[in-house]
Amino acid sequence: MVKVDKFIPRAIEHIKEAAKGKTIIALSGGVDSSVCAILAHRAIGEHLTPIYIDTGLMRKGETERISEIFGDMNLQVIDAKDRFLEALVGLKDPEEKRKAVGETFIRVFEDEAIELEAEYLIQGTIYPDKIESEGGIKSHHNVGGLPEHIKFKEIVEPIADLYKDEVREVAHALDLPEEICERMPFPGPGLSVRIIGEVTEEKVDVVREANAIVEEELLEKFGPWQTFAAVLGKGTGVKGDLRIHGWIVAVRAVGSRDGMTADAMNLPWETLQKISSRITGEIPSVARVVYDITPKPPATIEFE
Repeated sequence: MVKVDKFIPRAIEHIKEAAKGKTIIALSGGVDSSVCAILAHRAIGEHLTPIYIDTGLMRKGETERISEIFGDMNLQVIDAKDRFLEALVGLKDPEEKRKAVGETFIRVFEDEAIELEAEYLIQGTIYPDKIESEGGIKSHHNVGGLPEHIKFKEIVEPIADLYKDEVREVAHALDLPEEICERMPFPGPGLSVRIIGEVTEEKVDVVREANAIVEEELLEKFGPWQTFAAVLGKGTGVKGDLRIHGWIVAVRAVGSRDGMTADAMNLPWETLQKISSRITGEIPSVARVVYDITPKPPATIEFE
């Protein structure tokens, strides 16, 4: 386990040595990037600009909440929805989608860096990201999803040797709000990896609403390490007296320590029924709901 009293000053010194000029940090509002933001602010202060990119692939209310929490840090919010959706047009393979999102992230950050005359980028890569990307399991947008040619002088990764539970320890030691310290993981490529096949605006809208219902029903009461909804494809159903060909939504809820392994949660049948009823009732285009009970391994936590 990480010794936070030694790690924090070491990480601050690392940032000072690595980022010797104007720097931007990719701030998503998750615990990883939030920890990096606090460490970087302590290290280089006024030379740091936090940037949050609204990809259009975020959870319901995410952009508004992040703006509220980090508004006092001179946070820059960039609306890049159209750019990300355009980059994903026609892509069905998960690796291609992840790499398209990774490249678009970097290009948006490069454009903002030019405006700010920044040469360095800080991001919240953690150790499991590196293991899964380098091991060929899946390309994380901030590791294997990065393009070969990058304009930044250096990408700085202060917490790249930590597991998620260790990052949370550091977050508590830095006195970050509990809401951030214990925040569920959310993938860098956002809702695009919770959609099987091509990403469309319709699918994103469906999975965003379904995801919000799942979180509302499970987060506070059951405390999963991670829970979400995913759109799998279409299937037949009946609503009223009409046959529909609607979306199939999968619900995922797992327990884990560090994300390297995970087990599906044994949720009460009544809870699953309520989630199914809400999703099919509140989202007209959804025909059916399924619950994924596969552990990691052999599955990954996210669907893509």
